[in-house]
Amino acid sequence: MSGVFKAYDIRGVYPGELDEKLAYAVGFHFRAILDAEDIARGERVVVSHDMRSSSPPMADALCEGLRAAGLSVVHIGLATTPMNYFAIGHLATSGGIQVTASHNPAQYSGLKLSRRDAIPVSSDTGIATLETLVREQPVAPSPARAPIERLDIWAAYREHVLSFVRGREPRLKVAVDVANGMATLYRGLLEELNLDLVPLFFGLDGSFPNHEANPLKPENLRDLQNAVREKGCALGIAFDGDADRAILVDDRWEIVGADMVTALLARPILERYPGAAIVYDIRSSWVTREEILAAGGKPMRERVGHSFMKATMRRIDSPFGGELAGHFYYRENYFADSSLITAIEVLNVLRRAGKPLSELLAPLRRYACTGEVNFHVEDKAGMIRTLAKVFHDGAIDYLDGISVEYPDWWFNVRPSNTEPLLRLVMEARTRELLERGKERVLAILGRPEADDSRP
Repeated sequence: MSGVFKAYDIRGVYPGELDEKLAYAVGFHFRAILDAEDIARGERVVVSHDMRSSSPPMADALCEGLRAAGLSVVHIGLATTPMNYFAIGHLATSGGIQVTASHNPAQYSGLKLSRRDAIPVSSDTGIATLETLVREQPVAPSPARAPIERLDIWAAYREHVLSFVRGREPRLKVAVDVANGMATLYRGLLEELNLDLVPLFFGLDGSFPNHEANPLKPENLRDLQNAVREKGCALGIAFDGDADRAILVDDRWEIVGADMVTALLARPILERYPGAAIVYDIRSSWVTREEILAAGGKPMRERVGHSFMKATMRRIDSPFGGELAGHFYYRENYFADSSLITAIEVLNVLRRAGKPLSELLAPLRRYACTGEVNFHVEDKAGMIRTLAKVFHDGAIDYLDGISVEYPDWWFNVRPSNTEPLLRLVMEARTRELLERGKERVLAILGRPEADDSRP
């Protein structure tokens, strides 16, 4: 069973690993991980689901489990994960659960859990407890004790998202690839942004007939790049399956690293919130920190993972944060991630600057980087100790795995939470320096795994 209880969600193959019985049990035991402040919100839980064929029955079972435990349900139906987060905050509920397997293939199902104000539930804050309860305290279906309400939140969500728009001129041609995923729901909102929209693979289809809904894999961006090139677009946007992540392609159809987007948006956000702290994950380029400082902000480096990012943002009241995996977080969005708000913020920058995105990004692309590379390592802790010993002359920290920094290059190696993998990111001032550093580190780590581009 532990295979489906992950660091940040519950996810597995349906129905072999994850089914309605388990969804019911998670719903029933969900109350146990809520605290007094959560419960004080009225003992209501938002439930929604994605477009997979398994999702409606999973959501129904989940609702029955919640109601049997005395938690009333606000069922908002078919929704993106950011819509679920918004509903939790907007309706001031005790928490929420989205039935989704995000970017995973069609045979998967999953549950993303939140407490009040869209505070994420991770392994450390409830998922491990749920796993124990589900395993040790099995429950049989019983009559529901709490009510269920079906609610349409679209109008409120539309108003919320459009509040981030700071101008709709000039009209821009933008290619958008939703990979038959949940961002299909955003078409009308995108058209309200005064775009000449070039749509790719709109239409909900949980079998993902065109390509995987994982924009971190370069092969899944080829159709978008071709559309940007052939149609002369100012921008390309690729959403993942549950629409909480976005990856961009510029007007020269080059893939834009998410850390470059964090750096790009830091300046306008700091104009609105002078001197604020901007949070970014440890894999991000030196550029991110440098741009935050140049705009008068306070750079705050954090561990990889939305639960860590959001917790730090709440603690320091940060207005914005970004992760290399394409998650971007906003204080005015309950500190939750939103791919659509990110698209709007980038459009705001483009319209204000009146310059091509590639021109705005050119000064930010000043270092050479490997991207994230995976290595199969059984003794992950032992390998990190070896790296610390070999690179002892660098500046070392252990915020997430091991980071080693030299004046001209740096690298981070962090362990996967669920697999015998170490993940490497390296950056240097020149391509030549990068290759030298890479040669030294790979001599210890060995041969990389095939790229699986998981967040």
